[in-house]
Formats: sequence, C-alpha cells, structure tokens
Amino acid sequence: MRALYRSRIVFIGAVHEALPALTELLTCPGAEVVLVLTATPGGAAARSGAVDLVTPACREGVLVLLSDDANAPAVVRAIRALAPDLVVVIGWNQPLRPELLSIPLRGCVGFQVSLPSAERGHAPVNWAILRGETAIDNTMIMLDPRAGAAPSDGLAQRPVPIGPRDTCATVYRQVGQASAEMLIEHLPELVRGTIPRWQRPAGSDVLPRRTPEMGVINWDQPPRAVHDWVRALTVPYPGAFTLLNGRRVMVWATELPGLGEPFAPAGQIAGLEPNGIRVGTRGGSVLVTRMSEAGRPPEHARRWYRRGRSPLGSSFDPVPEDVVRWSHGEGRNPAVVVG
Repeated sequence: MRALYRSRIVFIGAVHEALPALTELLTCPGAEVVLVLTATPGGAAARSGAVDLVTPACREGVLVLLSDDANAPAVVRAIRALAPDLVVVIGWNQPLRPELLSIPLRGCVGFQVSLPSAERGHAPVNWAILRGETAIDNTMIMLDPRAGAAPSDGLAQRPVPIGPRDTCATVYRQVGQASAEMLIEHLPELVRGTIPRWQRPAGSDVLPRRTPEMGVINWDQPPRAVHDWVRALTVPYPGAFTLLNGRRVMVWATELPGLGEPFAPAGQIAGLEPNGIRVGTRGGSVLVTRMSEAGRPPEHARRWYRRGRSPLGSSFDPVPEDVVRWSHGEGRNPAVVVG
C-alpha cells in the first residue's frame, strides 16, 4: 500500500534503544531515512550499550555519518544540506543546540525515560531499579530550540514495566520497542505538523549523575535492596562491586531473594551453594551467582570462590556511611578511593 505521506528523516542515535526505531523507519512506507548519524568506533567504545546502526543503514543504502559531536559545524552543515522534514533522536546523550534543532521543517523528536517524580536527571533506568520502582515512563517529546532549560513538550507517552528480575538491558529493550511503536504510530501527524502537544511539568526530583565508583555494595541493607543494586548496575554498565581486604571484586548477578533466606552477618561469605555463594545482608542473605575480579569478564560465582581467596566465614569490607549516602545520590563525593 502506498503511503499518503513521505518524510525525509535524519536519524541520530548510538545505543541499544535506538535500533528498534531505526529498523522500523527503514521499512516504513511513509519514511525516507536520508542520513543516520551515529558514534565513531572510539565513541561507541566509551558508551555503555553502544549498538551498530551502520550495518542496517548501509543495507538499505542510507548515508551514514560518524561523529561523536552532533553539534559540530560540519555535521550541522551536512544535515542542513539534506533539508530533512524531521530529525529523530534516540539513544544520544548529547544535548542538541538550536542551530541543529531549527533545521528540520517539522522539528526534532526525541524520547525521554523518566521516573514519575523526576522528569530531569541522569541514568533514570538505573535509578528506577535501584529504588525498587515497578515502572518507568517513556515519553516522546518535541525538542524545541527555544525551550532552553524548560521541559520539552510531550507528544506521546507509554509506561514501561520493571519486573523484579529485570536489568537495565532488559528494560531498555522494552524502552526501545515502545519508542519505535510511538514513533511509527504518530509519524503521519509528525510529518503533517498536526500532532497534539502538552506542556510537561518540571519534576520535583533531579536525578544525579552516576559514576562507576558509586557502584560499591552496602551489604548492610535488606536482601532485596542488595539484589536491586546489583541488577541496576550490571552489563552493559560497569557493574556493582564490593571490597575484600581492600581489593575490588565485581558482583554481576544475584538470585531474587525469597522469604526465609538464611541469616548471616552483613557482608559475610556464609556458604557455598550449587548456583553460587551465599552472602549475608541485613536481616538475611543473598545468593550471588556471577562475579569476577576487577577488569575481568563475569564468571560463575563458585568458580571465583574456588580461586581460594575467600574462605567461608570471611567478610567483604564494610562501606563508610558517607560513601553509602553518596552512592545513593545524597551528599557530596566523600573523595574516598574505593578499590
């Protein structure tokens, strides 16, 4: 069936949630993707969750531009020369300047994942899992060159559920699919300039930026909180970690705690089980299933244990209270070197 509209689209993205939308656009009868802007190999290596957008674009004969700066004058000139109707931005963590945002006839469309209480901030999916949230909002927004620091207008929104075993990777797969569905569903309205907008209120909470050093595990918290901490920071992110006699040890996965978990002192390596090692927490314990030495890939926790560096009954190092508060986004960096 022939589309009743045809839109020249520039697509900008670099990480995993961008791929579903690009895949849909490349086969959508109403879309003509004229350029895909994505990260350089070096830029991709520095991003968590980078994805290959070059292969699907080239397969469809679409021009690809590699750059880590979408606001670079040469990039802006290249996009302006293509006279796009629409620019779609998904999985690109650099704010776009007015020079670029003002180019397309029908504007620049982006997507923002947020907690209901926090429309702004960094690492929303990480923070949502860390806080035990069961859903997060994915909003299609219009990136207005005149908006400045004000919230962008909303165009469409879908909730994304978060299950107790989800990680950032699994949640972002759902986020990417929801973004693709919203984009394709509303593409005719976007192209015609008739899509309704609503003004989004500023959230009451601003999510702080996370750094790898904030991943230190505080074992002196309930089992479910430890489980949420680990799954929020695992692959493709740098990972949660603990210290054993000052040495950093990565913790990549735990089993979802149930009722009646064995009790052990917080941080104590309390037992060896078929699926991993049992570590004490406040009021219970968790079963750690995937671990590694720092800088090494994840491996089965029993294999890590058998290296002989952690006899039963030994304990991971406690975390200073000021470091715990900082790792939860409260207070300033205590400037403590951890591992």
